[in-house]
Amino acid sequence: MVYIHCSRCMRQLAETCERIAATTKKNEKVRIVVEYFQSQATVEASIAAVFLSGRVFPAYEELTLQVGGTMLWQVLREIARISDEDMAAAYRRYGDLGSAALDILQPVAPKHSSLTLDHVEREFHRIAEIRGAASKASFVRLLLSKATALEAKYLVKIISGDLRIGLRESLVEEATAKAYEAPYADVQRANMLLGDIGETLRLAADHKLGEARMRMFHPIGFMLASPVQTAEEAFRYFDHAQLEDKYDGIRAQAHVSQGEVRLYSRTLDDVTEAFPELPDALAVFSDDVIFDGEVLAWSLDEQRALPFSQLQKRLGRKKVTAGMMREIPVAYVVFDVLYAGGELTIDRPLRERGALLDQLFMKAAQFPAKRTERTRSRVPQGTLAFEADIIQQSSGSIPGRVIRAPLTSADSAEHLAEIFEQALERGNEGLMIKDLNSSYAPGRRGKSWLKLKRELATLDVVVTAVEFGHGKRAAVLSDYTFAVRASDTDDRLLNVGKAYSGLTDAEISEMTKWFLEHSLEDQGFRRAVEPKIVLEVAFNAVMKSERHESGYALRFPRILRLRPDKTPDEVDTLDRVAEIYQRQLLSFPTGKLSS
Repeated sequence: MVYIHCSRCMRQLAETCERIAATTKKNEKVRIVVEYFQSQATVEASIAAVFLSGRVFPAYEELTLQVGGTMLWQVLREIARISDEDMAAAYRRYGDLGSAALDILQPVAPKHSSLTLDHVEREFHRIAEIRGAASKASFVRLLLSKATALEAKYLVKIISGDLRIGLRESLVEEATAKAYEAPYADVQRANMLLGDIGETLRLAADHKLGEARMRMFHPIGFMLASPVQTAEEAFRYFDHAQLEDKYDGIRAQAHVSQGEVRLYSRTLDDVTEAFPELPDALAVFSDDVIFDGEVLAWSLDEQRALPFSQLQKRLGRKKVTAGMMREIPVAYVVFDVLYAGGELTIDRPLRERGALLDQLFMKAAQFPAKRTERTRSRVPQGTLAFEADIIQQSSGSIPGRVIRAPLTSADSAEHLAEIFEQALERGNEGLMIKDLNSSYAPGRRGKSWLKLKRELATLDVVVTAVEFGHGKRAAVLSDYTFAVRASDTDDRLLNVGKAYSGLTDAEISEMTKWFLEHSLEDQGFRRAVEPKIVLEVAFNAVMKSERHESGYALRFPRILRLRPDKTPDEVDTLDRVAEIYQRQLLSFPTGKLSS
């Protein structure tokens, strides 16, 4: 295989991104990336792999640029030497800051540049290390000033974390496998272990993927569940099921190694500082281990989970006080183990992982020197008993709890429905129904894990614009326009509605501050904002509508909650909206929907 070094590879990467964005066909996107990788030396291809995955830095690196949309907006306006009005007009034409950059920089950007990917990578590290907004802006301005208009388009997209060319990291993995003639499963596993698609590509090029080793304190993608509507539907997928309550908390992955503990959210962000009482509790596990579980607000008196609204009071805090920990205690309920005994366990069936989890809890319970107290739940959840409930005293005598999730099983749809009702009576969301023979599939949603909930139709959406409210909310941004993704391979955001109810005054105040700092266009009473805030919204119905480009509008939408645990590329797609619409037609064949 011959690799051709390209002295202007930032331009070639930008041109490749244009080609990828121009097709909606997954296989064609992969083919374009394969062709690009094979035209580059390994070092350039490895840097590009990170950028094409929508990242500035490899996943395992705890680095961020701290460059927001407002800073990029001002830098681009200054380079182009245009007014705020002209900048806003360019943004309105495309709804995308990178595409607006291509437009406004055409007259002033150099027609040729010598930007290479290794230079861009070095500059990104310098920007990440710089402190102070003015200094950061100066280096961003210098970098973009050296770029052609097309290069600037994709530099802006990479910096903002909003590539939007319909390329997922899984497709970059697939392209890596094809470009270097490596098994796709080996590429996937190496990237999961390392948290670095660039290093994975280098190993693939050298045919050394087998040398990849687990990198602790790099979170693995979470396995996701598919919804089912009824107990009868759940029984269609598998015969040997494990049942757990579906808790209303924050999914978290715990990494424990030699006394060090970190917790990671579903967005793979480090959230350890949000729950300072949990690390000491988890440190009781002496061996290297990775758990999957849920952080819950926890009632000490009743020994049960509390509603998410209680836990939400502790989220997003820069400092969690001892008083807050006493007022809203938390527990970490563990339901899976992904790494133990020096090896990944994800390929083992769930029944084996469950047995291993029981062993780990029993072993941890035998080390009194590492904890100050151990207790069992005095009020078990219905007929379910907690096992090996470990309590560890942290600073300020605030207890943190680590609990083995209670399990049960059902032998019929009727039995499952009965257990489901019991879960609701305990104040939980419903049930998780898991195939005992299933392996753990990181980052995948399949039919091996099912979730049964009783709820209104809901969608995960991303906020694209905000407006000032009325009356007592005239000074805050309380009306949110939101969108879904066009499809799994098309990252365009299509608006489907607007909601102004559901959040507390404190949440609206906090969100107002965020939106003001991350505005892309100030239209007076309305602002276009960076599409980063994910909401879960409920609604009464989906209607056909010409008001939005999506062709649909939600009837009576209201915000159920902020979803800081989800990223914008996890929001629902237009296909999901259409599916709900079609289901309505079957339920209400006359077309009359209840209000």
